[in-house]
Amino acid sequence: MGLVVGIGFWGWQQVQLNRYLEQVMRPLALQSSKLVLLTPRLQRYITLIHEQRQNLQQQLQTYEDLLESAPVGYLQVDEENQLLWCNEQVREMLSLQRWQPGQVRLLLELVRSYELDQIIEQTRNLQQLQVKEWVFHPPFENAAAMLEVKSLLLRATGLPLPEEQVGVFLENRQPLLDMNQARDRALSDLAHELRTPLTSIRLVVETLQDRLQPPLNRWVNRLLQEVDRLIHLVQSWLELTQLENNPIIQLKRQPLEVRSLIASVWESLEPLAQSQNLQLTYSGEENLWINADHSRIYQVFLNLLDNSIKYSSPGTTIIVETKIIPKKSHRNPALEINIIDSGVGFCETDLPYVFERFYRGDKARSRPPISSENHSAAPVGSGLGLAIVRQIVIAHGGSIKAMNHPKTGGAWLQVEFPDVVADSQSQDYS
Repeated sequence: MGLVVGIGFWGWQQVQLNRYLEQVMRPLALQSSKLVLLTPRLQRYITLIHEQRQNLQQQLQTYEDLLESAPVGYLQVDEENQLLWCNEQVREMLSLQRWQPGQVRLLLELVRSYELDQIIEQTRNLQQLQVKEWVFHPPFENAAAMLEVKSLLLRATGLPLPEEQVGVFLENRQPLLDMNQARDRALSDLAHELRTPLTSIRLVVETLQDRLQPPLNRWVNRLLQEVDRLIHLVQSWLELTQLENNPIIQLKRQPLEVRSLIASVWESLEPLAQSQNLQLTYSGEENLWINADHSRIYQVFLNLLDNSIKYSSPGTTIIVETKIIPKKSHRNPALEINIIDSGVGFCETDLPYVFERFYRGDKARSRPPISSENHSAAPVGSGLGLAIVRQIVIAHGGSIKAMNHPKTGGAWLQVEFPDVVADSQSQDYS
């Protein structure tokens, strides 16, 4: 009896254990069947992702190859200004021979350039494209190498990238600068060589002018005008070259009263203005003084007012406005002088280039109108007047820009001089 009862109890326990195991294993069996069904789909997804990754890696390698062989330099830094990658052009321009692809090092350890660090920080902070141009002095190992290493004029363009990274394109502007300097030297030497024979030609023409009778003498008069135009062109070029090479040395500063200076310039140009019935109006504060070179500033207003007369419509008024502008970084405020005419104005596409030498844009402003005998006898513009004006203004620490006035439609030239002095702080030097 005991054996039968024991066997029956053991059998009942086995049945209960099997039921419990079936209950536990049933969810696992269902999940395994689902996994078996999902396995082919997962394999397809994994294969697709693997192919996309290979394509992206191939595209990345293609872009790196393009940047490596690009004619401009490119470097990329992370959020901590560590150099992630740069091409061969950057390694040559910045002398990064110590850096090897795959290394991650601080850019400051490799390149000591405040300007480069500044444009990177500005690009990261503003999240906008930034452009900067500066002279880079490559490092040298010893004093002998200092004579061989040449400074470079670089232009950097910073681009904001995701995760606060920054990409910088570097362009070597030194070859262009060298070419422009060589051109200027050649033209200056040519101008020096032309000055003497032109003077001799003018003496010969003056001799013929006294010996020829009408109507033959009119051809000699025309030849004399053309010779004068060439002499004026040569002299203007030499003067511009001197201003560019030694802008400050050429200045002889003294206190000048602005309104009386403009009035004296207008008096010399008044015969030309009367031929077109032009008037001049002056508005602004009285007794404004600037510390400047009298002959140079006189030349600035002479060129500007002469251009206004040439291109103004007959019977109109040329406006001269003066305005004092406070400056936080200077002890004294700045003086703004606006010269506005009612002529044809500048072509919008020409405005960025009107101060470049020999630049001629719109034909309406490329030659002065010939409306009278006085204008026909005047020398034709050389294309250097506004370029000389800009160099003189820059030498005085000022600035000049060209616009079209919204009301008159004519040319609007705005000149700014620093450190204007009021009458109470000046005295009469006349």
